[in-house]
Amino acid sequence: MNNQQQKWLYLTLLSLVWGSSFILMKKALLGVTPIQLGALRMIFTSIFLLLVAFPSLKKIKKKHYKYIVFTSIAGTFVPGFLFAFAITTIDSSIVSILNSLTPFNTLIFGAIVFGFGFKRTQLYGILIGLIGTLILILKGAALNPDQNYWYAFLIIIASIGYAFNANMVKKYLNDLNALSIVTGNFLLLIVPAFIVLSFTDFFKNFDFNDKVLMQSLGYLAILSIVGTGIAKTIYNKLVHISDPVFSSSVTYLIPLVAIFWGVLDGEKLSPLQIFAGVIILFGVYLVNKKK
Repeated sequence: MNNQQQKWLYLTLLSLVWGSSFILMKKALLGVTPIQLGALRMIFTSIFLLLVAFPSLKKIKKKHYKYIVFTSIAGTFVPGFLFAFAITTIDSSIVSILNSLTPFNTLIFGAIVFGFGFKRTQLYGILIGLIGTLILILKGAALNPDQNYWYAFLIIIASIGYAFNANMVKKYLNDLNALSIVTGNFLLLIVPAFIVLSFTDFFKNFDFNDKVLMQSLGYLAILSIVGTGIAKTIYNKLVHISDPVFSSSVTYLIPLVAIFWGVLDGEKLSPLQIFAGVIILFGVYLVNKKK
């Protein structure tokens, strides 16, 4: 399989996995608080990665750790809590749509801060994708007037964190394999996550007989192992074989999967939102179109 085929395979896998993560967060929040969700997700992922990928840490050199600290904070720690809070107020499908701002931020900050170039068609594709995203947001707000869209700013901040993460991986960690980066990230996060969790009442109120809590932990286990540990490894591999803008364009495809799960869970979707999804796909095509 050549690089071009691998790129699209990874993009498709990430879309399916991360598109499903929003409904998993929504279900997990039935038994835990947003802070507990963010902390537990990092703890579960850390334990999984350290069990199966501990030897990959040997490949990390001293020069890498500064950037692994930055990527762990910008790409995982802060967004993990921001998404957990946002999804308590806004539909999971809408949260995933707002995350589509990531490619735009990746392109802008990549050019301004990291000195990456981009093609004119990539800019057009991102703008078209943003138009589709705007339609989805406005229509979603009309269908759900009771939701607090101020929480949308949390997702915008998270998308900026993801943008910095993608650009830092490409520029400063391109000589380090994807699994080592992710395992290094979560090695650094496991202690802060435990500290955050200890300040909640999770350990005090933990009960094995609480069915809702056990179900929430089950959803969190799937979210952590598949949606974070495995998916982030695939994502970093995708950044290595493509570029940050291509990789972050997965956030344009994620809403299509998230909306599907949201509709099954009773969230509202209109024909206009489906059309907006088609616009988004066209934007992704332009972002990744070769000259």
